[in-house]
Amino acid sequence: MATQFSEYKGTARDAWNENAAYWDEYMGEGNDFVNVLCWPALERLLAPAPGMRILDIACGNGLTSRRLGRLGAHVTAFDVSSQMIDRARERTTSEDGDIDYRVIDGGDDADLLALGQGTFDATLSNMALFDMAAIDPLFASLACLLKPGGIFAFSVMHPCFNNMHTIHMAEREDRDGDLVTTYSMKVTGYLSPSVKLGLAIPGQQRPHPYFHRPLQMLLGAGFAAGFVLDGLEEPSFPPDHPKGRTPLSWGPEFAEIPPVMIVRMRLS
Repeated sequence: MATQFSEYKGTARDAWNENAAYWDEYMGEGNDFVNVLCWPALERLLAPAPGMRILDIACGNGLTSRRLGRLGAHVTAFDVSSQMIDRARERTTSEDGDIDYRVIDGGDDADLLALGQGTFDATLSNMALFDMAAIDPLFASLACLLKPGGIFAFSVMHPCFNNMHTIHMAEREDRDGDLVTTYSMKVTGYLSPSVKLGLAIPGQQRPHPYFHRPLQMLLGAGFAAGFVLDGLEEPSFPPDHPKGRTPLSWGPEFAEIPPVMIVRMRLS
């Protein structure tokens, strides 16, 4: 089964260029998904330190790039959307450290390899691999760009519980006189890779394609490139977290179901 959807590369790039201003204004320096779920785990698994050379893949408006830079890392950050990179540069100040922003397609191995073999200590990607039409070239290129033993830490929507084939559900029942609401996920698809258009943020100008890959294909792309699985976290919003903006948004009601997965892979 295919893990690449190369015919959608232009669609994805154009959608992100069109949505860039809206996303930048909405996301700013991070939302709850970033601040509560993704970044704490990414920081633990990546362990950024002063002097490290880190590649930030599909960096968007640069919010993770700036966090890495403020920790003393030398950051090269890229995105396929030139509009996103424009906004990343506008947000970045001298206080954000050493950051080199570039416009690169993460599925283009030639552009990636031009960054230099054995250049990076580590690479990071925050909530982006499911937005990329092709990931096999990325993993293969990272195996060349990283130093021996280098790591790739990434966060994604959890392929099992948060893909375009899942439905948020709430059921109310009377249990011995108490009205109890149970929150759950209905999964209608998982094993088959697929593409669907979606709106991650209500009000964005244009839907963008989501590329669903089951775990065996997502991690398998890394295994085929010589990576081993070296760390895994599945955070969810804690029971005391404020409720989401709508009754069935991700929030404390789904505390037992992780909406994201954070992975560390290391060159073997």
